[in-house]
Amino acid sequence: MKKVVNHWTRLGLVKQIIIGLILGVVLALTIPDVAEPITILGTLFVGALKAIAPVLVLFLVISAIAQHKKGQQSNMKSIIALYLIGTFSAAVVAVCASFLFPVSLDLADSPEGFQAPEGLSEVLQSLLLNVVDNPINAVIEANFIGILAWAIVFGLAFRSASDSTKAVLSNVSDAVLKVVSWIIKLAPLGILGLVFEAISTSGLDSLVSYAQLLTVLIGCMIVVALIINPLIVFVLSRKNPYPLVITCLKESGITAFFTRSSAANIPVNMKLSEKLGLNKDTYSVSIPLGATINMAGAAVTISVLTLATVHTLDIQVSLFTALILSVIATISACGASGVAGGSLLLIPLATSLFGIPPEIAMQVVGIGFIIGVLQDSAETALNSSTDVMFTAAVEAREKRKARKKDQMA
Repeated sequence: MKKVVNHWTRLGLVKQIIIGLILGVVLALTIPDVAEPITILGTLFVGALKAIAPVLVLFLVISAIAQHKKGQQSNMKSIIALYLIGTFSAAVVAVCASFLFPVSLDLADSPEGFQAPEGLSEVLQSLLLNVVDNPINAVIEANFIGILAWAIVFGLAFRSASDSTKAVLSNVSDAVLKVVSWIIKLAPLGILGLVFEAISTSGLDSLVSYAQLLTVLIGCMIVVALIINPLIVFVLSRKNPYPLVITCLKESGITAFFTRSSAANIPVNMKLSEKLGLNKDTYSVSIPLGATINMAGAAVTISVLTLATVHTLDIQVSLFTALILSVIATISACGASGVAGGSLLLIPLATSLFGIPPEIAMQVVGIGFIIGVLQDSAETALNSSTDVMFTAAVEAREKRKARKKDQMA
């Protein structure tokens, strides 16, 4: 038994998830009547995610803001702004694609009495009330918008705290991430139960929506990587962006695709930045920072899965509400944790904009883990490769400005 466990551990999470997915399909097709002992695995997995997600968002955001240091170089403001613009642009692309190619999902246990918001005023009123919710109640009720708002407030307050206090916050944040990593290790069993339940109740047709969803997700990421990002780089550098784009995708994106961790890809990006001749004082700060807040792929994932849930529940979305969703997806993506599937845990924050219950949102998170073998890999590749790309683009702009000054002089 010990040998079996060791061999299973050495397989890695991606292979484990694939095995769990295949077993779920096989068991659903062969023994669909034996449902309860298997579907409980999916229920437990979703329940654990639902329990840890509010705590994760709270402490990650508080710690990140509290640890922020003043006095960074002036060009860091440009890089941070570019990170946010790139992430917001990715969210807009995802929202547009979701309206052009709407996807509906097979969700179990949907509340029969669920009422969609009647209009934008109701959405905005709900949003404002959620923002000022009691912080403890927000955590208990999984009110992610309230959690985010109070986390920002507490994070700003803790910026003036002592280093020892900030160290405690960092340690608590690390401990929560550790717990999340333990839960994520159970993903293969959870996915086995989720796939079994989906196929045994809805048949193989339920997997068609997953394939459509994955197509929209990957398609959006390709558009961002090969059209939106090159356009941003061109505006800054005023030269052909594709040599830089291709270099970053090849030397950073491919590695990130397989490691599925922006944090693990930091050394790769540092080496690539050195190879490109970038300013070390700049990239030594921008690359680690980008691994935290430059999350275009996460914005795509949050937006697409949120609107897939909205389409499934027949909620009407106005243009202005879609814009608010893009902003929320951007903020949520910047707070995504570095663990595999971290962006999926922030989907409830975006779905809460439409009054969607956490029970429904966490089912969508489970679906995200089913398709996560490719989705999370592509997301990380887009996130990590863009860190070097935007750092190089800002530096190219600064050099271009310096040349203009020299010419004018």
